[in-house]
Amino acid sequence: MFGLFSKKWNPDGKHVYITGGSSGLGLSLAHILAQKGANVSIVARNQKKLDEALESLEKLRVSPAQKFHVYSHALGTGAEATAALDAVCEPYDGEAPDAVFTCAGSSKPMFFVEMDEQDMVDGMTNAYWLQAWTAWAAAKKMAKEHKKGAKIVLVSSTLGYMSFVGWASYSPGKHALRGLADSLHSELMLYGIDVHIYFPATMYTPGFDEENKTKPDIVKRIESTDEGCTAEQAAQALYKGVVKGHAHITGDLITSLFSAGTRGAAPRNNWLLEALFDMVAFIAVPVWRHSVDNQVRAHREEHEQYLQQKGFFS
Repeated sequence: MFGLFSKKWNPDGKHVYITGGSSGLGLSLAHILAQKGANVSIVARNQKKLDEALESLEKLRVSPAQKFHVYSHALGTGAEATAALDAVCEPYDGEAPDAVFTCAGSSKPMFFVEMDEQDMVDGMTNAYWLQAWTAWAAAKKMAKEHKKGAKIVLVSSTLGYMSFVGWASYSPGKHALRGLADSLHSELMLYGIDVHIYFPATMYTPGFDEENKTKPDIVKRIESTDEGCTAEQAAQALYKGVVKGHAHITGDLITSLFSAGTRGAAPRNNWLLEALFDMVAFIAVPVWRHSVDNQVRAHREEHEQYLQQKGFFS
């Protein structure tokens, strides 16, 4: 009941496939798995970053038998995700990976009324479809091969439990990933495949620097109380959660409180601890919401001036 009697996952000697593994969370996770003896395959777009990632993995090799491969592939459609998976499986006689971590994605925070149609489409692609198509391709291949004990690990965000101003193109996709993970956690039991989903808070990565280029000031103010974490810290939390077999994985107290307050029917990891989180969240989450709403209301005049300067009303 508390996870004390479940067998912990050991990546040693297993083939692990990581999308978005050339930087940030994915690369830090690849480093951890390489040090644990796993065979690591990475798919991303930037070949230079992939080459650098491969070089860094080689330095962490713990066995001459380990295999490290990197591939430049798009993942935005079912066909692209399937082609990437086929390439990753080729050195293993076409056999599906033992675990798939879908770390690919990006965000572009901005005001909803300023978005154009492409911003909306890109938001869903980068927050949801880049991972969903890989999970779809992997699940089919694993099921056909009767790959019992295999894992599919999705990566959402704290914004997959809640949301606020500025995240209207990103948070919906992260909520959708939660729905996908909860559905697959149930359905893929039919094939003995485990499904996990990680909800990281703010990570200080190149992606964070990129999103700050469009992030509204009010969003930065609200986030200023979030201490955040490094990609290495986030990857450790993800790895530990998968090892322990947690369906929903969180790595910080704030996200754990949101998780407890919005868990629904998702499997519990620790009944006693999460009951405590439930009680704290009952008080803390409404207080947080009230604080955020007050900050947004106080921003109305400044926001009106901003939109006027941008020519929104003309």
